[in-house]
Amino acid sequence: MLNRRTFIASGAALAGLGLGRPALAQRKAIRIGYVSPQTGPLSAFSASDAFTVRQFLAAAPGLGLDVEVIVKDSQSNPNRAAEVARELISRDEVNLILVASTPETTNPVCSVAESEEIPVISTVAPWQPWFIGQQGNPADPESWQEFDYVYHFFWGLEDNVRVFMNMWDAVQTNKSVGALWPNDSDGNAWSSDVGMPPALAEAGYRLTDPGRYQNLTDDFSAQINAFKQAQAEILVGIPIPPDFTTFWTQARQQGYRPKLVSVAKALLFPESIAALGELGDNLTCEVWWSPQHPFRSSLTGQSAGELAADFETAAKRQWTQPAGFVHALFEVAADAIRRTDDPTDGDALAESIAATDLQTVVGRVAWGQQNVPEFARRNVAKTPLVGGQWRRKQDGGFDLVIVENALAPEIPLGDSIRTLA
Repeated sequence: MLNRRTFIASGAALAGLGLGRPALAQRKAIRIGYVSPQTGPLSAFSASDAFTVRQFLAAAPGLGLDVEVIVKDSQSNPNRAAEVARELISRDEVNLILVASTPETTNPVCSVAESEEIPVISTVAPWQPWFIGQQGNPADPESWQEFDYVYHFFWGLEDNVRVFMNMWDAVQTNKSVGALWPNDSDGNAWSSDVGMPPALAEAGYRLTDPGRYQNLTDDFSAQINAFKQAQAEILVGIPIPPDFTTFWTQARQQGYRPKLVSVAKALLFPESIAALGELGDNLTCEVWWSPQHPFRSSLTGQSAGELAADFETAAKRQWTQPAGFVHALFEVAADAIRRTDDPTDGDALAESIAATDLQTVVGRVAWGQQNVPEFARRNVAKTPLVGGQWRRKQDGGFDLVIVENALAPEIPLGDSIRTLA
């Protein structure tokens, strides 16, 4: 577990360890707060945090940065996320906040920081639940407003929907889809008019939506029965990892066997798949980052493959998708700080973030691009998305193989999609 005492360090302190003093010693020390769900049901998103923070602090002196990073745990709880954001601002007096991993953490942190006029760079949440979820009246687009201090990079629901449907279109099915959508920011966004239902209807798919369920539900019999009755040969959803494990185990016990399963969030992590054993074979998910992505870090110069291998060696575990995006979060921060005459000036730093155009280990990050709707263009930058399928190996482990890349052909395919056994 990360904590402030362990992971607060500065460029000057690292210089004392033989890593060199900052090249631009005249700059003021910059305090960076970093918030993520390090404990609780969303903790899988933060498996690479310690590795990334150490890597950033080691690289900072060579980039001329005198920085310290103060790490906070949202505990997978929106209220706690807001609380630690206030701590970072009022007690720790940070100049910049970085935040990652699901709207439950990103949104409260960004909302607090926007009101306090503290710059934030955010990632690992689809842009719709991030942007729309922070509006005072999410149901009224005419009331939506741009933000002055908070900036987000990731992909959108429209990208994930398209990737999933591209995978489904490659297989012969009855086009009946069962939806497993929780009562949280992600589930409500996916099930809304800006999410999946309109796209499914337009493409001729029939949707069975049993309604929102509460996170950490222990009985999915109602959903399973609805999917069986509808003969849903495709399952889609965005549950948290423990909920999908519960659902999928009960589904198999109750005889529900779809041809394809495409689940966001819960199926992103090797540990979640490994916990399913043979039931994890050929499940599909969105892929935001992998060792096969043809991008390099502006921070360390590593390729995606080299970064993944470095992480696996240091952490003694399989690479994980958030490793690329949390790394890119610090890439963007370093780039913005270096382009700001006085990074302790919040307005100036926010302007530098808005002007970012950077090639990172997850691809290009640049705000103000045409691939984002005009109302969110100032605050949202999109990154590539492809589709992947988990394949069980002879030793019982799993590989995530890229099987769909229509939206990002620069990311190579590893194989074609397969149906469940």
